[in-house]
Amino acid sequence: MNNFLIGKRSVGSGGKAFIIAEIAQNHDGSLGTAHVYIDAVADAGADAIKFQTHIAAEESTFDEPFRVKFSQQDVSRYDYWKRMEFTHEQWQGLADHARDAGLVFLSSPFSKKAVSLLSSIGMPAWKVGSGEIFNQDIFFEMAGNKAPILLSTGMSSYKEISDAVDVIKGLGLDIAVFQCTSMYPVPLTKIGINVFQELRERYNCPVGFSDHSGSIYPGMAALSQAVDLLEVHVTLDKRAFGPDVSVSLTIEELRQLSEARDAFSCMAENPVDKDLIAADLSEMRSMFSKSLCVKKELKKGTVLSENLLTVKKPGNGIKPSEMQQIVGCTLAKNVTPDRLLRWEDIA
Repeated sequence: MNNFLIGKRSVGSGGKAFIIAEIAQNHDGSLGTAHVYIDAVADAGADAIKFQTHIAAEESTFDEPFRVKFSQQDVSRYDYWKRMEFTHEQWQGLADHARDAGLVFLSSPFSKKAVSLLSSIGMPAWKVGSGEIFNQDIFFEMAGNKAPILLSTGMSSYKEISDAVDVIKGLGLDIAVFQCTSMYPVPLTKIGINVFQELRERYNCPVGFSDHSGSIYPGMAALSQAVDLLEVHVTLDKRAFGPDVSVSLTIEELRQLSEARDAFSCMAENPVDKDLIAADLSEMRSMFSKSLCVKKELKKGTVLSENLLTVKKPGNGIKPSEMQQIVGCTLAKNVTPDRLLRWEDIA
């Protein structure tokens, strides 16, 4: 499996999962709120923050319906996309802020003009939304800066994914393929954690998971299956306004995912040798295990039988497995049940 860099981070080959916090339009068109998200996401431990760059006149018409009819201030979805637009200078400011905060700055373009705008401020990778996989012209536009493509597949068959992958690889670009289900929110029954390995085997590339569940559990499951990239929608508050809030995690949930990622990575990078661990825990074994002991006070000369013996802690005396070696032997001295039986007690 090929690995590649996003910024300074290597992605793939079983390394630590690359976590992308997807803001989408959860800023609701507020530049100030978008900047607040950057600091919150950085503090939560994500690797990258991702926005969406919409230019209404380049991608939409007044005929476009709302996916979720949520807005009382936007007459059409075109109006909504218009309200979500930032200027080139504003996008540059967001990118600079993200980089200063230690984050990789990403934004999904939804038109060739958006690709051009984002190229001018520097894109270390291109995240392609599930709907854009059918718009392969955008791949050729993205190929200009040779950055890897992160491809979501939420509405695609394997043939459609394969066609897109062939085009992208034909352009000489690195690629990661993301399992995704384009439902908002997606129920747990439609997450598709079984798809991760299938994508690895089919495309021999890093595999990601883009989650729209609004729950922390699918991300945890993906991390446990060693996905290379994990993208989750993020909101400052579940009571916020917008079409993606219901599919988003809170900042605290993002922090939990980041901590889980680090913990899973630590465990994966430190395989255990059971024989070495057993040797290292010899003192603990002695404390936790048991040794042979008599059930009651016995006099010198007593012939030992199984019904006179029991086991008690610690485990530094005669092992229970050695019972048959002493059954039938005679005691060389008086013994009591408040201490372990010793070899010198036996004639």
